[in-house]
Amino acid sequence: ADAVDVMAGMAWELKWPKLIGVKLTGKLNGWTSPKDVILKLAGILTVKGGTGAIVEYFGEGTESISCTGKGTICNMGAEIGATTSLFPYDAKMAAYLKSTGREDLAELANGIAAELKADADVAANPEKYFDQIIEINLSELEPHVNGPFTPDLAWPVSKLKEAAKENNYPEKLSVALIGSCTNSSYEDIDRSTNIARQALAKGLKAKSQFTITPGSEQVRATIERDGQLATLTELGGVILANACGPCIGMWKRMDVKTGERNTIITSFNRNFAKRNDGNPETLAFVASPEIVTAMAIAGSITFNPMTDELVNENGEKVKLEPPTGDELPSRGFDPGESGFIAPAADGSTVEVKVAPTSDRLQLLEPFAPWDGNDPEDLPVLLKAKGKCTTDHISMAGPWLKYRGHLDNISNNMFIGAINAYTGDPGKVKNAFTGEYKSIPEVAREYKAAGRMWVVVGDENYGEGSSREHAALEPRHLGGRAIIVKSFARIHETNLKKQGMLPLTFANPADYDKVREDDRVSIKGLKEFAPGKQVTLVLKHSDGTVEECALNHTFNERQFEWFKAGSALNLIAAGK
Repeated sequence: ADAVDVMAGMAWELKWPKLIGVKLTGKLNGWTSPKDVILKLAGILTVKGGTGAIVEYFGEGTESISCTGKGTICNMGAEIGATTSLFPYDAKMAAYLKSTGREDLAELANGIAAELKADADVAANPEKYFDQIIEINLSELEPHVNGPFTPDLAWPVSKLKEAAKENNYPEKLSVALIGSCTNSSYEDIDRSTNIARQALAKGLKAKSQFTITPGSEQVRATIERDGQLATLTELGGVILANACGPCIGMWKRMDVKTGERNTIITSFNRNFAKRNDGNPETLAFVASPEIVTAMAIAGSITFNPMTDELVNENGEKVKLEPPTGDELPSRGFDPGESGFIAPAADGSTVEVKVAPTSDRLQLLEPFAPWDGNDPEDLPVLLKAKGKCTTDHISMAGPWLKYRGHLDNISNNMFIGAINAYTGDPGKVKNAFTGEYKSIPEVAREYKAAGRMWVVVGDENYGEGSSREHAALEPRHLGGRAIIVKSFARIHETNLKKQGMLPLTFANPADYDKVREDDRVSIKGLKEFAPGKQVTLVLKHSDGTVEECALNHTFNERQFEWFKAGSALNLIAAGK
């Protein structure tokens, strides 16, 4: 979302971030991988602990982590809400650039290497530079498994058996999945393949279903050439397409029925309820590819490869050794097949034609501009309780076939969100008829009657994927404001771009004042200004009225988006 602003020639602005310093000492060893650094950190900071902050890794421990390992850690910075994450430039980054055909960039970076890392005083006196400092000793770091249902519920692998027993997690592992954008580097796959080779040599095969999703065509082609895919297939693995796949719910599971409680483990980045397979009873855990592969062989979520033995096909007890693997392919990367289709040299004459009967493509219509008045007496479409990620707001999986058709994909709006008044997902009461229906149905009824509405939410609303549809759909179906305790940063910005009002309770406890049958007014938009509060007026059905102060983070330019109806409207007007 931030990149789109810059590519469209728009000014990009964000609140000056805090700095969280993560000092890494020691060296990764044994079964521990780069993924375990961010899994450990997520357990410390939680999914919102990095919001409004840049996470900077420093210390001698950074030098023991491969370039792609650093990429995995930074990739998952989104799971702690970080604005961005960074490592100091080093020889491993230079080696990666050269291996991927970017020798010129490596040469340029080497020429200014001193400027691409923190000054010596930062390491010596970090308290002078960081708002918060966390230290992780890589030599002592244990492999972690995080979950279920949230990427910050962190368990050292030695504690997972006890956790499974205490929380009644199904110990049998139904499916183990490695790959995705987060963890499918050459090193990841090579280390997993090392485990697979050990298992095959010791008379073992995968007990659970096992899938491999290469994160790119280049990785797929290279690991096919170098033999890793053949070994993983021999172990019992199934190779999936180079795509998001099960990580975003593009997965038609046949082994369990919806509602059947089961356990899976992935090397993906997110594990929210229903995200991978649409089943609310699938307990998804996140770990490194190495741990996922080992557990696939064991067929159990409680297996600890550091201490536990397995019984092979001959009834013999065997033990897996810590994996090894190459960070980069010795023969370089194979780019595979190119799928790039160059755009027209002159796009001014290109006409986009969409069949009016298409259910997968639809040309967007501009959203209506603000009418200049304060919203009054709006119904509360939904008061969401607890975690409300962009997956809860706009579910992925089979719905993604409609991503080019805003009206059709809007039928998934909030179907995963929990109604605070009933505890049930996806259904709310129509404030005017008293009927309980799906949230998209009620929103459409309000829209047809010319009534805008608001949604009330909890902490860290909109965490997870940036997913623009999670902002587009509420706007399309008549939403005016989203009022919450706190936002995930990118989703808050996306709402602004679509002409919505993302607002936060000045006092988070005021969330409890909102009742199911309230009529809501927002006062003060005519005097709207950066840093100036607006007022929420709650008219209760018993005739009483309460007021709450609301904060916002709009700057002057962003309020122009709201007045125009959306950022796109403003761009189209040449302003």
